[in-house]
Amino acid sequence: MPGLTRWIRRWQRTDWGSRRRAKPCSPSTGTEQGLTRPRCLPNANVSSSLGGFMTVARSSRTRMAARGSLVVLCCSMMPMFAWAQSQPNTPAATDLLSAYRAALANDPQFASVRAQSLAQREKLTQGRAGLLPQIGGAWSSTRVIFDQTAPAEFNKTFSSTGWTLSLSQPLFRWDRWETYKQGEIAAQASEASLAQAQLDLITRTAQAYFDVLNAQDTLQLATAQRDAIQQQYEQARRNFDVGNANITDANDAQARRDAIDASVIAARSDFEIKQSALKQIIGEPVGTLAGVRPGVTIPQPEPASAEPWVDQARSSNLQVALAQYNLQSAERDVKKATAGHLPSVDLVAQTGHTNASGNQYLPSLPGGARFDSSQIGVQVSIPIFAGGAIQSRVRENIALETKAANDLEFARRSAEQGARQAYIGVIAGLAQVKALEAAELSARTAYDSNQLAYGVGVRIGTDVLNSQAQLFQARRDLARARYDTIVNGLRLKSAAGSLSETDVIQVNTLLTANGSSDITALPPANAKTASTKPAGKSTKR
Repeated sequence: MPGLTRWIRRWQRTDWGSRRRAKPCSPSTGTEQGLTRPRCLPNANVSSSLGGFMTVARSSRTRMAARGSLVVLCCSMMPMFAWAQSQPNTPAATDLLSAYRAALANDPQFASVRAQSLAQREKLTQGRAGLLPQIGGAWSSTRVIFDQTAPAEFNKTFSSTGWTLSLSQPLFRWDRWETYKQGEIAAQASEASLAQAQLDLITRTAQAYFDVLNAQDTLQLATAQRDAIQQQYEQARRNFDVGNANITDANDAQARRDAIDASVIAARSDFEIKQSALKQIIGEPVGTLAGVRPGVTIPQPEPASAEPWVDQARSSNLQVALAQYNLQSAERDVKKATAGHLPSVDLVAQTGHTNASGNQYLPSLPGGARFDSSQIGVQVSIPIFAGGAIQSRVRENIALETKAANDLEFARRSAEQGARQAYIGVIAGLAQVKALEAAELSARTAYDSNQLAYGVGVRIGTDVLNSQAQLFQARRDLARARYDTIVNGLRLKSAAGSLSETDVIQVNTLLTANGSSDITALPPANAKTASTKPAGKSTKR
């Protein structure tokens, strides 16, 4: 702001500004865009020879200077406000633990299961209510008007007001007892269902998280490869123009450049899709994700054998627990249907009051009549014939019980298979990571060799590009193997029913904010580039 700077300098050259600089004052406490704001005021001891006119002028200049300082301050702050408004609302860097906790609060699928669990817990209260006394009350008021054809000795109107209070206490209702026991099973099943939803949320979040990292690596590698091909193309064109190479290198590089553009577009699209999938789970914009630390050692599963994991899955898998609860509920349904053949016994009691006036049978009673009644007793209901409905419901529930038993067996086998597959996936993933680490080292050595050979003229640019692409592919495969191994480890614990937030924290220790920053880093050049080679040297084989 040159104009503002010149205005400040002119103001400083004024009389008031000169006196302000000349007088001692306390040190400044801060700056605004490079302008120091002293906290002191000019010395008030002005020479008395100036008289009253200078006093008035001084106060006027003081007010003008204060206004000018305010203008300077506002003008100096305007660039800061503009810069702040221009900054994009970019999400902060996040890791797996923060993503999981955001998913706990925002994932609609988990929220749906949580609400369903709360609703299912009410089955226990509803089942208990069927065993408790039922108390009801009623109040009524009626008025009857007779027509003119009624006998003369009858009153033409009749009014009645009354209330009743009734109580019913089940003494023997086997179906309600079974309903109560089903409520207990439903409450336990709701807890298992919510715990299973939490395990699924961990694995879904981890899968979506590492899918984003994998897509990010693919995009970075495709972009780096495109840049390398572009540089190689430009270098080949320069060599061809000066007569150091034939057109083959340039044509090959151009063909590769045209082909890699499509790969970059596809990689960018896949990256955005994966980000959207993660955002759907966590309910927040996806920022820069922490990647796996280079050279990290993924821990072995403990115990280091498949059978203990399979045995634990058979007994502790939450899907197996839910299938067991369903079988228990189906057994209660059979008993509840069979209870339709049994009698029911209830204790009943009732009390009431009726106030009648204008009684057509007792017209001489002044003020009407009042009646109070109370009764108590035992009521027994015996089913005799229901048209075959009870037997039909029994057969229906027996068939559903058989289905629930088969579902339980299927859940057990699925849990065993899931645990075994996850364990094999972890072990195979660890071996694959070790092999790909060796492959990445070999690819790096091959790239160094081709780069050196290209510098002395015994390799062409295509060889360098091929070795670079092989290096990038090895790095991407290595990163993907690490992601898959980590996710399989979480799935293994989920199959065994032992997955928790502690495991997420443990995985989070394997991550770092710049985990993928060096995935496109190339080894330093060991030889001179083709542009520095002698003019007579050819790059042909």
